[in-house]
Amino acid sequence: MTDIHKPALEHAHQTAPTRHARPRRVVIIVENLALPFDRRVWQECQALRDAGWEVSAICPVSDRHPERHEIIDGIEIFRHPLPLEARGKAAFLLEYGSALWHESRLLFHIARKKGFDVIQACNPPDLMFLVALPYKLFGKRFVFDHHDSAPSLYVAKYGDEGPFYKLLRLFEWMTFKVADRIVTANESYRENAIARGKRRADEVTSVYSVPDTRRIRRVAPDPVLRGNARVVLGYVGIIGDQDGVDHLVRMVAALVAQGAADGVRAVVVGDGPALASVRALAAELNLGAHIHFTGYLSGEALMAALSSFDIGIIPDPVNPYNDKISMNKVFEYSALGVPSVAYNLAETRRLLGDTASYADDATPEGLARACLPLIQDEAHRHAAGAAAKALADAKFIWDKEAAKFVGVYDALLPAEPRAVAAARG
Repeated sequence: MTDIHKPALEHAHQTAPTRHARPRRVVIIVENLALPFDRRVWQECQALRDAGWEVSAICPVSDRHPERHEIIDGIEIFRHPLPLEARGKAAFLLEYGSALWHESRLLFHIARKKGFDVIQACNPPDLMFLVALPYKLFGKRFVFDHHDSAPSLYVAKYGDEGPFYKLLRLFEWMTFKVADRIVTANESYRENAIARGKRRADEVTSVYSVPDTRRIRRVAPDPVLRGNARVVLGYVGIIGDQDGVDHLVRMVAALVAQGAADGVRAVVVGDGPALASVRALAAELNLGAHIHFTGYLSGEALMAALSSFDIGIIPDPVNPYNDKISMNKVFEYSALGVPSVAYNLAETRRLLGDTASYADDATPEGLARACLPLIQDEAHRHAAGAAAKALADAKFIWDKEAAKFVGVYDALLPAEPRAVAAARG
């Protein structure tokens, strides 16, 4: 080969098509749920994959997802054990300390194996900035996906604004400060990140946990779950201490006491640390004939259960934490044309407006009173369901939320300049 050809070859190398460049890489860390069970985080993983990112994820194992390493739909998942599912202050420290160790260990493994450009941490807890911080020294970017307000959740659980609460506020503030960009689960959290975290508005983007309607759809109702019921009251979601399923149980007891439960059945779909206690409460109140607990469901069984609901119950009680969160079931009920009954929570009302029925006070008896018109009037129930579906079709669109989410990454690490640099490298 003569020297006269070398400049031409070098120029061709410099202008090689960007498709040969290394893809941008992200590691998404979530501590409280396994993937792909965490629907929000899994949809985010898929959105980035579809946008050309190489996606890895770190999460805990679960009974349904015990594999330590797995590749699903092109997304590489690294799972770690947890010593326990925390339900007390000391247990939370043990759980979070163990999770941080495993997250740090697995992130280092991924860094050595293939590298990454961005770390995304999905709270709780607000401690994962500690895992990301060393990598920021080497130019890696950090995205904070703010799912829950840990300080508000602590107050809701323990009613305490003492030293531990102040420590959680400090961790939240530090996470806001370390993050290059912040994604929030709703507008309430976005406002908090701007006000309390002192971040610019253009650094914080709300991305709602809207279900992908290509995956959530009406199917034939489950005949076993419906039984002979005239009206099915439904709940779907995690069953934790803060989720208010005990309020749903007491709401059903109030309907029974009023003689308004004939032909009415409640179906509770989900699992979680409070499942045993709410089952026990239902048994104590002699509600075995009125409440059915399905446990965890997925796939077609889940769709059949949700399609059996006539009224969707959102029993999350009134407290500073629940007032600002946007529950997945808000979107899921609406997408299926199921009218909702809820407490008068600010973010729930912001989302559902007058398509939902709201309790006139913060008690299970108030929920029961809000349910009664929908139970007693089939035409009203169908009209409310149609209004919920119209709202979902107009506003709760995952493709729009996914575009906002991917836009955060594109602004943080644009594709073309990196691709050109890699091609020249």
